[in-house]
Amino acid sequence: MSSSGALAGLRVLDLTTLLAAPQIAAMLGDFGADVVKLEPRGGDPLRQIGVRRGEGSPAWAWVARNKRTITLDLDVLEGQELFARLIDEADVLVENLTPSLRARWHCDYATLAARNPRLVVVSVSCFGQSGPLAAEPGAGALAEAFAGFAHMTGEANGPPLLPSLPLGDAMTGFSGALGVLLACYARDRQAGGSGRGQHVDVSMFEPILQLLGLPIATWDGVGAGPKRNGSRVEGGVPRNLYRCGDGAWIALSGTTDAQVARVLEVVGRDAPADRARYGKSAARLAVADELDGLVAEWIARHDRAVVLATFRAARVPVAPVNDVADLMADAHVRARASVERFADAELGEVALVAPTPKLGSTPGRHIRPGPALSAHTDEVLREWLALSSDEIARLRAAKAI
Repeated sequence: MSSSGALAGLRVLDLTTLLAAPQIAAMLGDFGADVVKLEPRGGDPLRQIGVRRGEGSPAWAWVARNKRTITLDLDVLEGQELFARLIDEADVLVENLTPSLRARWHCDYATLAARNPRLVVVSVSCFGQSGPLAAEPGAGALAEAFAGFAHMTGEANGPPLLPSLPLGDAMTGFSGALGVLLACYARDRQAGGSGRGQHVDVSMFEPILQLLGLPIATWDGVGAGPKRNGSRVEGGVPRNLYRCGDGAWIALSGTTDAQVARVLEVVGRDAPADRARYGKSAARLAVADELDGLVAEWIARHDRAVVLATFRAARVPVAPVNDVADLMADAHVRARASVERFADAELGEVALVAPTPKLGSTPGRHIRPGPALSAHTDEVLREWLALSSDEIARLRAAKAI
């Protein structure tokens, strides 16, 4: 919780599990929102699954960053009553419950909005709250496949591929955080504090669908439609990953006429016949494989340091293909503090990607990695609800917290 961030004063309840939906609240916490994670008394399952380091979970450290956590049993009457009181004080609730759990715990939007009309409720699911698939379970991998991303990923003659990182989960986080900000702005701009919250329906597949905006817009509706093309795109060349003479890889994307003119100079193919064949977009797209091959051949004869320096000097966009170790050592990443390191009781030192975007006056910051189970139960109940020690003890005796 921060008193100076861009979202200071925004109170968020996080009633989510696993990887995608929790990132919405985490992003809000990055910029100062007071995010309270509601966990079952046994803890969020993410604490125990996935890659382990010692006794801890790096995934938990990441998605529960900047949150305070309390335990709450919503199957106990006293727990439901306590939840209702927390809803009274909240600006936002983020949840990814099944319809049956919403009904059992009285967490449906109509019930919550009747109690707190200003509440913004974010409901996260794979396929959204409406449509034939609304009740189907899902995950980021299913969203990536359903929304066409897997079909567009891979070599032209190879099988479709899922990304080897949780892209759908991260995209859900950005989409949901944006939805919260839009809903809160719409609510708060109404005069006299009379604004109402609203229901924000975040599917996991529709943020992925945004990535396919250009292929969908360019398809004329005839034939099989856009297809995977390795690291190239149909509308621009050269744009690819290229292997250098020392075995390292670089990415190059120089697809405008001006950039291609400079690429031709670098690779020694800037004669009038070359400029006529490759200089204009329509002409070079007709021989895209040929031009891409010329660039690949030149790059393959030089070490990566030479390739990067040469194309940068020619003002052609180019970058190394970094792995995680490269990133952590990179001077630019270090200068911008794009990754931060924290001490964690279970993990030792843990690296967390810094909040983005970087705001000039109210930047985001990480206060802590994911906290220990029930680390803030008493603290939150005193701050949010002004409960006494005796009242908290009674709730604990009733096994509500």
